Amino acid sequence: MASPCAVAVIWLTVHREIRTSPRIRAVYDFLAAAIPRRSNHRETRLHPNQQTIEMFYGAFARLDPDTMARCYASDVEFDDEVFSLRGKREVTGMWRMLCEATRAKGADVWKLDYRDVQAGAGSGSAHWDAHYRFSATGRLVDNSIDAKFEFNPAGQIVRHKDRFDFWRWSRQALGAPGVLLGWTPVIRNKVRGQAAANLRKFLER
Repeated sequence: MASPCAVAVIWLTVHREIRTSPRIRAVYDFLAAAIPRRSNHRETRLHPNQQTIEMFYGAFARLDPDTMARCYASDVEFDDEVFSLRGKREVTGMWRMLCEATRAKGADVWKLDYRDVQAGAGSGSAHWDAHYRFSATGRLVDNSIDAKFEFNPAGQIVRHKDRFDFWRWSRQALGAPGVLLGWTPVIRNKVRGQAAANLRKFLER
């Protein structure tokens, strides 16, 4: 068996020949290109439903409600602390309304970040953070939301549930009334009622 020193001398000699001989170098390059390299990183492929969630929030970050709408089934249901909506018309109408208001009065401060996107065959989840100007009061809001999704066999969202701290949101969006009463049903019901009225008016246009 050759000693380590002998192996080193042989390698240096071969390496020198490869560098100095064009013919040997050409053979070496051909073999190097023909033999596939092993990768230390396994290719990761997102589940199609995870891709749908990624597409949804990527579109939301761009204020693109048309792309968001393509992620939903016709019978989708949406619920959060403010809205309880049934059917694609209502759900996508809400996003269109919010995107339109943000483009008109808050595009300069709008920012959306999302993370922890997970999804399998029937369900998924994500976390998203939105920085925006609440159009009704002009106040800046940083909201932190946890989202859960359910999908139909076609890969469309049929259930979308967002959860966030309403009192924290109301303190930012409403100011003093939110600080004093945001934890009570009084403010929550008032906000929900006004939001529903705004959406009805928007859909009737």
